[in-house]
Amino acid sequence: MEESHLILASASPRRKELLEQVWLAADIFPADIEEKRKEGEHPLDYVSRLAEEKARAVAEKYPESFILAADTIVIGGNGQVLEKPLDSKDAARMLRELSGSTHKVATAFSVCCHSKDKSITKVVETEVEMVELSEEEIESYVMTEEPMDKAGSYAIQGTAAGFIKSIRGSYTNVVGLPVAEVMEVLIEEGVVEARL
Repeated sequence: MEESHLILASASPRRKELLEQVWLAADIFPADIEEKRKEGEHPLDYVSRLAEEKARAVAEKYPESFILAADTIVIGGNGQVLEKPLDSKDAARMLRELSGSTHKVATAFSVCCHSKDKSITKVVETEVEMVELSEEEIESYVMTEEPMDKAGSYAIQGTAAGFIKSIRGSYTNVVGLPVAEVMEVLIEEGVVEARL
């Protein structure tokens, strides 16, 4: 069976690298949508909607291809949504909120193909426990600029690996794409034949 053409609707180098780790080739066409939470919108509804809107935006241009889109948010202990920081001050604020506590990382992914009238969206959540961070650690980490394009202002696959005490659930989900769950959908839809 010939594998279907796959497009990743994301500019994230981390998502591209995760797909490459499982030998999954995809063309990259980032979606250009407004990423703004609606008033009163539940965090999981919000992240699902963004993934779906990204997938649809690219699917309209490439109706014969399967589109994979994703969005990741961090949900703090009191339910607040932590997205990418606005600036270094905002990054430090988020890290203070996450320090010494457990939070959730939610990634929604959407797989769709216009010509086959297919659209599947799923959300995967992972619990992450972070150690207590000192002000010096927070300031030093922010100065690396690693937090600046990351939801929740940290990269588990980067320097912030030393901040993470434990995780419960998918590690790749925290990086930005729950690979096992994505592969399940792609296999079911005949986009790929097997995991390797």
